[in-house]
Amino acid sequence: MVSNMKSNSSVDRELGPCGRGIILTLATIALAYSTAAFAQGEDKVKAGLDLWRGSGCADCHGAFANGEKERDEAPTGADLRRARLDAAALKLAISCGRVGIGMPAFDQGATLCAGKPVGDYPAPRTLNSDEIDAVIAYLQARILGKGRITKQECLLYYYDKPDWCEDYN
Repeated sequence: MVSNMKSNSSVDRELGPCGRGIILTLATIALAYSTAAFAQGEDKVKAGLDLWRGSGCADCHGAFANGEKERDEAPTGADLRRARLDAAALKLAISCGRVGIGMPAFDQGATLCAGKPVGDYPAPRTLNSDEIDAVIAYLQARILGKGRITKQECLLYYYDKPDWCEDYN
């Protein structure tokens, strides 16, 4: 069988030192960019976790978004661990709330969303668009479709109280 592919040595000769240097430089830039993007993504997920903990989300949905609320007087939030929501649906629900089920509107400027009234339960704290996006990043990275709660996830949430995670495997 005759191959139309050039051998590595003929490709090396055609590229020369300058061509190989360009390829190496491009590969290095791509690696650095992907590493920086990953770090920024992780920072956004961490910020989303902090907002989840401090904005009242866990009051209704529970620490691990499984519907086991943290405050008895709060409405029972949906189990997001089994939810199949995309970013747009999450943005709408968080920003505008859901009338009649106790999901508040967290968008600090929301009064009408898609021509409908916003959630009818008061938000403990409002969020700006970047903060809502960080909560969405957290939910997509660590909650949606994740199933059962692991010890590692518990430790990420209760990093300041690791002894609370002893019951998780």
